[in-house]
Amino acid sequence: MKRFLLGLALFALALPAFSQKQEKPNIILIHVDDLGATDLAVFGSDFYETPHLDQLAAEGMRFTQSYAAAHICSPSRAALMTGKYPARVGITDWIRAKFQGVTTSGLPGEYEEFPDKPLKTPKIQGFLPLEEQTIAERLKPLGYTTLHVGKWHLGDEGMHPENQGFDVNIGGNDLGQPPSYFDPYLPAQPREFYQIKNLPPRKTGEFLTDRESDEVIGFLEAHPGQPFFVHWAPYAVHTPIMGPEDLVEKYKGKTPGQQRNPVYAALIENLDANVGKLMAYLDATGERENTLLIFTSDNGGLIGNKSNPITWNIGLREYKGYPYEGGIRIPTIVSMPGTVPMGVVSDVPTISMDWISTALELAGENPNQPELEGESLWPVLTGASQSLERDLFWHFPHYRASDVTPHTVVRSGNYKLIYFFDGSEMELYDLSNDPLEERNLSKQLPLVAMQLKTKIEDFWKNTDARLPVKK
Repeated sequence: MKRFLLGLALFALALPAFSQKQEKPNIILIHVDDLGATDLAVFGSDFYETPHLDQLAAEGMRFTQSYAAAHICSPSRAALMTGKYPARVGITDWIRAKFQGVTTSGLPGEYEEFPDKPLKTPKIQGFLPLEEQTIAERLKPLGYTTLHVGKWHLGDEGMHPENQGFDVNIGGNDLGQPPSYFDPYLPAQPREFYQIKNLPPRKTGEFLTDRESDEVIGFLEAHPGQPFFVHWAPYAVHTPIMGPEDLVEKYKGKTPGQQRNPVYAALIENLDANVGKLMAYLDATGERENTLLIFTSDNGGLIGNKSNPITWNIGLREYKGYPYEGGIRIPTIVSMPGTVPMGVVSDVPTISMDWISTALELAGENPNQPELEGESLWPVLTGASQSLERDLFWHFPHYRASDVTPHTVVRSGNYKLIYFFDGSEMELYDLSNDPLEERNLSKQLPLVAMQLKTKIEDFWKNTDARLPVKK
């Protein structure tokens, strides 16, 4: 009898391990819009309150050197979906929505011209081509059911999430921002084509991020027992800046810091509460330990009017739309209790393309596909590695505002070089000693600058990047 019981116990111990091996882990990728590197309390905010995301960081790994693939939205989103640099996909600027009535898209070799600018800038690929294989399309053959909720911004009708491997699309079309954050989610002045897709009115005045999290949870409830991949891309915290009235009033009564916009603070706290709602659901259903939860952003924080800023990227230079750290550095947290160690802070540089490779490795596939340009972070997340040796690039061959000229950036180790196509002096920074990018070292370290410039040139050739040309 003792031998029988011992054998039964050994079998019972082996059975969960076997079952777990056969069961695909779930993946939830929360891809926030315009969330700055210091917009969460755990990342150094001096005004916003984010208790649930602070908890998520305490229960997982927080990345302090995490980057978006671009300092604006559409290129980063294309990179995250495909695992490829925006330069290779041809989406290096934001894609204009149909309601705006303008376009900057065109074929390779087509350019935009500006009467007061010395360069002709390349037109972009105006949608994510159907030939590109998205993260959803890679996971579906592995048995995953797939959901997109929120912002897409990668093309017009026929190029939406349901055309790119997602079983269900709630909210995703060509819009780069919501008409309104309040149900029925329409603009103050009706405009053709300016409406969120597959999000009919439900309750007048309901807040958009509340509705998005409900849709995510509703989808999970409808697909029990199936491994799922959820791409939740909140329209928050993009303009128009709006927040629930009670939270706005709360922050109006709070002493501000460098960050001081009460409406934006309300928008962030509401986002935090909805992430908390999803975490609580995963805990209640027992799915938390079998779910890789990734929280990240698509570019740096938007300051807007500096006299009355939307947010402030504390300790970093500039903001969304700029090649400096404030434009490309983002907050990133990853949690999977029992697998990803708790309370770890990592300074390993990450970039948007990494998540598709990470998801593939988690799902049991080879993450080193030759067409993928990110790296699987699974060795970092599990503690098997504490470094990744590679260079990172950002390519923006366009003009933006009055003081952003076409440029390409490389980060190699702690050095960062910004090359300007108009002939302006290159900028070289040592991020380890100068995180605010105040001291241009290109003249003091000309050899380093030229070596990094060569790496940029190789990057152009390797990705067949579209480049500006002189008139």
